[in-house]
Amino acid sequence: MIDSVIFWGATGQAKVLRELLGTQGPRLVAIFDNRLDVESPWPDIPLHQGWAGFEAWKARQADLTRIGCLVAIGGARGADRILIQKSLATAGLTPLVARHPTAFVAGSARLGDGCQILAQAVVGVEARLGGACIINTSATVDHECRLGDGVHVAPGANITGLVEIGDGVLVGAGAVILPRIVIGAGAVVGAGAVVTRNVAAGDVVFGNPARSRGRKDSR
Repeated sequence: MIDSVIFWGATGQAKVLRELLGTQGPRLVAIFDNRLDVESPWPDIPLHQGWAGFEAWKARQADLTRIGCLVAIGGARGADRILIQKSLATAGLTPLVARHPTAFVAGSARLGDGCQILAQAVVGVEARLGGACIINTSATVDHECRLGDGVHVAPGANITGLVEIGDGVLVGAGAVILPRIVIGAGAVVGAGAVVTRNVAAGDVVFGNPARSRGRKDSR
């Protein structure tokens, strides 16, 4: 049984997740961050820095099987979220699924380990989400969509039915992706974009209709 949880990431997403878990779940006992310029958002929760800090903390734990983890890193850093979650799982922690009580998840939907479904979000019938996805506030993933690992659907974005999205994609706030579109791995869909055609892996698109504005790896 999981009775406590740690976060990796100590800024805005961590604050959102603690509020969510406060309504439903295990007790937050520690947070970790690779950055040296951040402090714990809460005086009662210690912050440990980097993997060395994690290893020192882990050595003091009696039973890692009772500790869950969530990676509190948003934005376009899906690849980082996937990598950190895999490392924490390898170390013996259990990636949790965080679901806000105001979110709707269809009974036939499937959520991968470490998914975070935030307030008033919707995950529709037969949708399939990979690990470490974030479906942010009031975002919609409609029926039969397929999302890879580490996808972030930002607040208010609308993924219509039968859309396929590759690993590590960021769909910006308020964007709309029309039915049956395929978004390649690592792509970025800009805020407010309306996507009417397939998007290649690593491409950056925005506008209405969305058009390519360059490559993620060149920006």
